[in-house]
Amino acid sequence: MPLAAYRWGDWRNWRLYYPTILFYVLSDLFYNYALFQYPMWRFHDGPIPLFHYEFFIVLSFLLLRYPATVLIYLGRFPSDKWKAVGWILFWVALYLAFEAFDYQIGLISYDNGWHIGWSLLFNLVLFSMLKIHYHRPLLAWALSAIWIVTLWNIPLEVIIKD
Repeated sequence: MPLAAYRWGDWRNWRLYYPTILFYVLSDLFYNYALFQYPMWRFHDGPIPLFHYEFFIVLSFLLLRYPATVLIYLGRFPSDKWKAVGWILFWVALYLAFEAFDYQIGLISYDNGWHIGWSLLFNLVLFSMLKIHYHRPLLAWALSAIWIVTLWNIPLEVIIKD
C-alpha cells in the first residue's frame, strides 16, 4: 500500500488529509484498546521476521497502510455521485481481498463470531466514514460513536452461527 501511495497518493495536498489520517489511526487505536480482551480478529506470525508480533503488524497498519489509504482514497475521490459509490465499493472490495488473502494463508483469524461478512459491513462503514470525516469531522466522530456502541451491544457469537 505505501508503494501505491507513492505512485497514486495526493502528496501535494497531504495537509488536507492529515486530520482524516489521524481520525483513522485514532479509531483503530481505540478499537485495539477497547476490545483488547474481546477482539474480533487476531493477526498471526507472517513470513517477514519483523512482523512476527501482532503489535508490529498493527503498528505497520497505523503508520503505513492507513495514511497510504487515505492519501489515495480521498486524493482521487470522484465528484460524480455514481462514480463515488463505485470508488467506495472498489475500496471495500480491495480491503476484503487483502483480508481474504490474509485469512487463507493464516495471517488473520476471526474471534467472537466475526467473519468476512461482518468485515464487508465494517468496511462499508469505514470508507463512508472517512469521506464524511474529510468534509464534516464532528459528524463523523458522532456517527463513529454510535457505530462503536452498536458493535459493543451486538453479541456476534449469538447472532452468527459459525
